[in-house]
Amino acid sequence: MRVSRRTVLKAALAPGTLGWAVNTRAEAQTGSRTGARHSSFDPWIEIRPDHVRHNVREVTRLVEGRPILAVIKNNAYGMGLVNMARILETEEGVTGMAVVKLSEAIALRDAGITKPILLMGPFDDADLEEAVMRNVTPMVYTEVGDALDRLAARRQAAVPVQVCVDTGMGRVGVSHREAAGLIADLAGRNGVNLAGTMTTLNEDPEFEKLQLQRFREVHETVAARGVSTGPRHAASSYGLFDNPAAFLDAVRPGMALFGQYSLARFRDMDRLDLRPSMSLKARVVLVKRLEEGDTAGYEAAYRADRDVWIATIPAGHVDGVPRVAANGGWVRIGGTRYPIIASVSASHTIVEIGPEKTVSEGDVATYFDWEDGSRPEDASTASGASVYDLIMHLNPTLPRRLVA
Repeated sequence: MRVSRRTVLKAALAPGTLGWAVNTRAEAQTGSRTGARHSSFDPWIEIRPDHVRHNVREVTRLVEGRPILAVIKNNAYGMGLVNMARILETEEGVTGMAVVKLSEAIALRDAGITKPILLMGPFDDADLEEAVMRNVTPMVYTEVGDALDRLAARRQAAVPVQVCVDTGMGRVGVSHREAAGLIADLAGRNGVNLAGTMTTLNEDPEFEKLQLQRFREVHETVAARGVSTGPRHAASSYGLFDNPAAFLDAVRPGMALFGQYSLARFRDMDRLDLRPSMSLKARVVLVKRLEEGDTAGYEAAYRADRDVWIATIPAGHVDGVPRVAANGGWVRIGGTRYPIIASVSASHTIVEIGPEKTVSEGDVATYFDWEDGSRPEDASTASGASVYDLIMHLNPTLPRRLVA
């Protein structure tokens, strides 16, 4: 039986298969390999700090000045962890930043970030100690009071924590039925500073009403005992559009700060004027003419139905171009959109130019940016890829350049 390359690739990418990843702390900090020499034809990412600042101020306006806890997990949604943190560090409306991995929190501290950092991911005893000693606030939802007291004694200061309450998401957090007990225990310890309480909403509008009710009941229960829970927060970027009741004492957006609408309908709601803050670009490496009947791509995925020019761009799914981009996706070169054809391979994309050679080697090809019609949401809609997949899977080793 013949096994195709496509079948092998699908099997390799299937859940549960073995993979390898290499990452250094320097790469985590900068989003590109320290000291690496990039070819002039390597793809790159451009960042617009002015757009990030605009988005922060838009969110601040919408939430009427409530503090923003900026979620910059997963390499800041493709922006580059430290790139984004340094921009947000100077924004008055941003009172802190949240990450999921301890390595991200450490990278921020190593880069000189001074604002509060919330570690929302799991940790063991050694991780907890390192986080606390690096002035990183852990998100807790288990009986860790004794460990916190020991660390407080060592650092000679109370340890700030935030308690995560599970109100129905089911992923992490202490059950809303047991949360009051945990909160009261932590708040009653001299070694603990209860810096906030949080919950994650599940983006089902009706169910979120129940979640917020459960969250309120937890706070009412502990308030009746004379316990302060600290600032409460629940609203993500999704909640900014669909659930103003979840704004509470602070908000916790991620994607909105980077300028993307997580759902197409949010873009038409006229609640936030978000400006995309990054682009993915590369230079055309080859332009060639195919005759009618010639093929391109693995398994001859494209066959020319006439004489036609095509161009090869050295960016593929290893760089973050979705493999489904060949199903309706496009690339902009010199102001014109050209359809992606054949199949997106690991390091290359092929586009159809047409009957005339209107593109040359070295021309800049843009997969998405901040121009109308070329936003990340536009690129994702064209191919059917999720906007989350489009930006969060950008290769962290690609160079990221700040532009005006």
